[in-house]
Amino acid sequence: MQFIVALLKKIPILPVALFVVGLALGLLIGWVIAPTEFKDATPFYLRTDLQDDYLRMAIDSFGDHQNLGLAVDRWKGLGSAAQQTFERVQANPGEVDPALIPVYGEAVRAVLEAEGQQPAAEPSGTSSLMNTALIALGLLLVLGVVAAAAFYFIRLRGPRSTGEVTAVMQANEINKSASKTNFEEMGLAPPITQTMTTYVLGDDLYDESFSIDTQAGEFMGEYGVGVSEIIGVGEPKKVTALEIWLFDKNDIKTATKVLMTPHAFADPGIRSRLEPKGELVLVEPQVQVLLETATLQLLATVVDIEYGKGPQPDNSYFERVTLELAIWPRQG
Repeated sequence: MQFIVALLKKIPILPVALFVVGLALGLLIGWVIAPTEFKDATPFYLRTDLQDDYLRMAIDSFGDHQNLGLAVDRWKGLGSAAQQTFERVQANPGEVDPALIPVYGEAVRAVLEAEGQQPAAEPSGTSSLMNTALIALGLLLVLGVVAAAAFYFIRLRGPRSTGEVTAVMQANEINKSASKTNFEEMGLAPPITQTMTTYVLGDDLYDESFSIDTQAGEFMGEYGVGVSEIIGVGEPKKVTALEIWLFDKNDIKTATKVLMTPHAFADPGIRSRLEPKGELVLVEPQVQVLLETATLQLLATVVDIEYGKGPQPDNSYFERVTLELAIWPRQG
């Protein structure tokens, strides 16, 4: 349930809403307002084997009735596929008299040369213009959704003005410069995945999640960190507890632990609110927290931490906290 709640928090509402509206409009136009209709379709649109059968019947009819005009019209009906179909029928006459096939071909070719015509590259139908319009409309809807999504993330996660360094940008720089633990030097197997994540005061939407996949690309689960509790009022939000979670596709329960500031850890009211979420852990530098599920283990290490200074009690909210998250398969 916690995994589902965390996932729902990350879904961008505006792009999803625009996608649903665009999909509904596309279905309405494509199926109700201007549905695609084929009218007087030619044999050009048949499957290859059916085109062969069609031409065999045309040749057989020409042999019985010697109606050259009808024979030419049937050839033209195949459009740009006529010559290839004729060659296939020559190679595989079926029940048609093989001697009649070249006679039919020469007769049709003579008429076409006399008319100075070539078979149409592709028969035009009433659906062509409609198909083009629907494709163009679909592309516009897709572009609209992409543009809305980009606007959403730029507005909420990007800098508010030129040159401004946001909390998210600071966190990204800290993650890039932080050194990851070399577990192999410690005699441990290398983790499946290893991630640095940083919360910085001002990132009110902090909620990170990462996928766990095998080297073959098989999905194993997900893990992440998000805001669990804030104190005080006003902007930016003052985070006093973070929530680490591990989802295993082979386990019905999501493992969760709550990392708390010293003030929150000592406050009975805050503890009572957070205890239902999982084990409560006091955050200290280099503290390690282990989460386990049926087939996975997550080791979270507090790499760096700094508490905010302001009107709130001492050590009551995070100014910055960097975590290293490493995943291994659970042995046994």
